[in-house]
Amino acid sequence: MPERDGYIPGVPCWVDTSQPDPEAAVGFYRDLFGWELEDTMPPESEGKYFIARIRDGDVAAVGSIPEGAPQEATWNTYIWVDSVDETASAVRDAGGSVVMEPFDVMDAGRMAVFADPEGAAFCVWQAKENKGARIVNEHGSMTMNGLNTRDAEGATAFYSAVFGWRVLDLGGGSAMWTLPGYGDHLEERYHPDIRKQIAAVGGPAGFEDVVASINPIAAEEPETPAHWSVTFAVDDPDATAAKAAELGGKVVVPPSDVPWSRITVIADPQGATFIASKFVPENRVLAARADSAASGA
Repeated sequence: MPERDGYIPGVPCWVDTSQPDPEAAVGFYRDLFGWELEDTMPPESEGKYFIARIRDGDVAAVGSIPEGAPQEATWNTYIWVDSVDETASAVRDAGGSVVMEPFDVMDAGRMAVFADPEGAAFCVWQAKENKGARIVNEHGSMTMNGLNTRDAEGATAFYSAVFGWRVLDLGGGSAMWTLPGYGDHLEERYHPDIRKQIAAVGGPAGFEDVVASINPIAAEEPETPAHWSVTFAVDDPDATAAKAAELGGKVVVPPSDVPWSRITVIADPQGATFIASKFVPENRVLAARADSAASGA
């Protein structure tokens, strides 16, 4: 699969995890995904930032929690933008808030941290030398980012205003955000046959423009705040769940079949949760069954 060399504005481009003990997290993810990790911070720095790589291609990072922030392990989603400062204005105008004002990250790029009106935090990235994840959609690399929300309509209005996203209904209660033109970008740069490949497995028209998922928070989870989640591609979700437990992690949701995929939700030893997923074309029938059940057919 071709390595990525940058993204277009409005596309998730990077993920990292903030950890109370980044060195310990490095050991967990190295053994789980086979990552090679390198601390890229200067020797005199108090914080750590380990870039994770597969075949020398950047895939994610493990870092220290910023000073003054809650000591809670999390996974963070970054969205590519042309201008962090202009995006900050758009976020405010759309009813969001600026958690961390725009700042430069050495020669790598410029970033900021925002929260949508429901409180879900996300980062934006204006690239300089760092062009985001080089390898995606293969074992141990980012394959999807999703917003867990109780207000899908309000979230859609916000992210549409900030990034131009639209909604693609997949049926069975599933929906995705799309970015018009993203499929054209992928077709031109990385996947000349992307539309044919999607059609061959029964995928819906427009899926080539998908940039993120919309995940409703269940009513029986009143304590769960709105948040962004990270999904990594894996070859075998069952083996990944077993390995994570062996390494001291927790299997929050056991491996199960869902429309288009088999997934498991895992918490690392310090509590940061993520999804491990394998694309299973045969599971597309689960969406049709869900539609039938919802309609009473």
